[in-house]
Amino acid sequence: MYAIVGLGNVGEEYKYTRHNAGFMVIDLLSERWSIPLKKVKYSSFLGRGKVKTEEVVLAKPLTFMNLSGKAVKPLLDALKIPVSHLIVVHDDLDIPVGRIKIKVGGGAGGHKGVASILSFIDPEFIRVKIGIDKPQSIDKTVDYVLSRFGKEEEPIIKQSIIYAADAIELIMFKGVEKAQTIYNIHEA
Repeated sequence: MYAIVGLGNVGEEYKYTRHNAGFMVIDLLSERWSIPLKKVKYSSFLGRGKVKTEEVVLAKPLTFMNLSGKAVKPLLDALKIPVSHLIVVHDDLDIPVGRIKIKVGGGAGGHKGVASILSFIDPEFIRVKIGIDKPQSIDKTVDYVLSRFGKEEEPIIKQSIIYAADAIELIMFKGVEKAQTIYNIHEA
């Protein structure tokens, strides 16, 4: 069983913001795999189903981004999912819009949602990072991540969301390394 957790903030005002790229991927997978997110459990919107031969749980934490670990830890514990079968999908300021990066382990890289998860579990989980680029000004980071993508970026981020969903399927059925060789160099 895999747990696929998208990071974001709950609420209409955050729905299409840069910081909600992880939620966008979960929404796409929910639709693609016909796994509705209808339960509220473990501080998350949850959907559970089967994709080919693999059982999956899709989750969007109801906690704010900076408290994501409070949702992820109980989910893994209750369903007895090993950290190696946790895929966390999130935005990344250090990657240009249109690129994704798949990584296992490591630090938070300044991402507070990932830092929260790392405060509760072992770091050896799979991350699918979606590039959102950096703001022009360092002191504008909070405003930037909570802003919507520009008109010219919208088709690019939509393609990145599709690539991230495709990469997750490849991770589940062909392994992380195979997904990295294809998607870590892919650009929308």
